[in-house]
Amino acid sequence: MRKGEQTRTLILNEAVAHASQVGLEGLSIGSLATRLNLSKSGLFAHFGSKEDLQLLTLKQAQALFRERVFSPALKEPRGLPRLRVLFSNWLAWLEQNDDLPGGCLMLAASAEYDDRPGAVRDLLVAGQRELRGAIAKAIRLAIDEGHLRPQTDPWQLAFELFGIVLATHHDRRLLEDTRSPGRARDALERLIEAHRAR
Repeated sequence: MRKGEQTRTLILNEAVAHASQVGLEGLSIGSLATRLNLSKSGLFAHFGSKEDLQLLTLKQAQALFRERVFSPALKEPRGLPRLRVLFSNWLAWLEQNDDLPGGCLMLAASAEYDDRPGAVRDLLVAGQRELRGAIAKAIRLAIDEGHLRPQTDPWQLAFELFGIVLATHHDRRLLEDTRSPGRARDALERLIEAHRAR
């Protein structure tokens, strides 16, 4: 990686951390420059506009999520082992206080942009649809491996898994309930048991 690319990656990682606390709308070239101790003009050269900064920050957050949550899970055997690791990695992602002091940027941005049209929302929606599809695929593989019943609806189960993650994020971030990850794991196991092939 060239020095310019390294600098840009460092800036974007800091932008992800900052946006996790202030939201993508609260993210600006000025606030990021202050946080990084850089000049606004230097940062402007990297991004050009607030929307460019928001889009690239969201793309960086999505890339970090794939790198830390999905890629390691793909190394696991197909079926329930992969699904469990995916879920475990996802819970760990929610707890990343150093890199994401404000929690998951994509979940926060979902509330921020759910009714706001534009390029940021479009990118967010595309990422969330891709995520749901990947979860449903992992569930289909668990069905194919004979771990889950053939009549299991992958999209319904993906919906329920996503609901567990949303509840965990809410309880952990807003209510500061340290028991929420354990509750999430229990909820996952109950879901698996309800759909397990006999």
